[in-house]
Amino acid sequence: MKIAVSGKGGVGKTTFSALMIKTFNSLGKHVLAIDADPDANLAGALGISDSDKIVPIAEMKELVYERTGAKPGTVGGFFSLNPKVDDLPEALSAKVDNIKLMRLGGVKKGGSGCLCPESTLLKALVMHVVLARNEVVVLDMEAGIEHLGRATAMGVDKLIVVVEPGRRSIETAKNIMKLASEIKLDKIAVVGNKIRTQKDEDFLKQNLPGFEILGFMPYDEELIEADLDGISPYDVDSKAKAKVAEMIAGL
Repeated sequence: MKIAVSGKGGVGKTTFSALMIKTFNSLGKHVLAIDADPDANLAGALGISDSDKIVPIAEMKELVYERTGAKPGTVGGFFSLNPKVDDLPEALSAKVDNIKLMRLGGVKKGGSGCLCPESTLLKALVMHVVLARNEVVVLDMEAGIEHLGRATAMGVDKLIVVVEPGRRSIETAKNIMKLASEIKLDKIAVVGNKIRTQKDEDFLKQNLPGFEILGFMPYDEELIEADLDGISPYDVDSKAKAKVAEMIAGL
């Protein structure tokens, strides 16, 4: 199963991704977790020690040069558009239990869609893990689908957009759906997070017509405390764990 998770910053996207990954792990599944959001900290949410020492692949200048034949930071020029990446998940992953984690990092120069060595390597890696790996893959994306291409979209079983009750979160979700439609990715579902009342659920249902709603997660102080304390949201007593398990069973 290959799952991409997206949503506006601050909606709890990484918390949801971590809960999903840890739940798959508890079911005995081998999971490849991809932190594709430059501003997220999926490693910490998974309880991986020394998570701040994990170097994003986009910042591994020697690796980028070795695999693409071009120096990082350059735009245009000649370099490999099909770099070797199949060995990277084993070589560069941080590991905990049955989970392997890779941090992609962000491409800082040349624009979001630049034809540069770093971007080419990252997109080749995402294509490999989505299309060629036989374990569960969960990609924690930024507020969009930057790392997904048209070919990769064919292998994604579900794009899950995490939303909270709020206009800006709704607009982000609609924009993500528009971007996904442009690469023919139509297997999209919504998860409502930080739900306090039935009114919050009704708000999301009314403002996201046509979306498949996978489920709702309650607003939970335990999850906020877990983040403040630097521990995995899976390791606290939260009703969200059971909700995520139900969502996985329904996929």
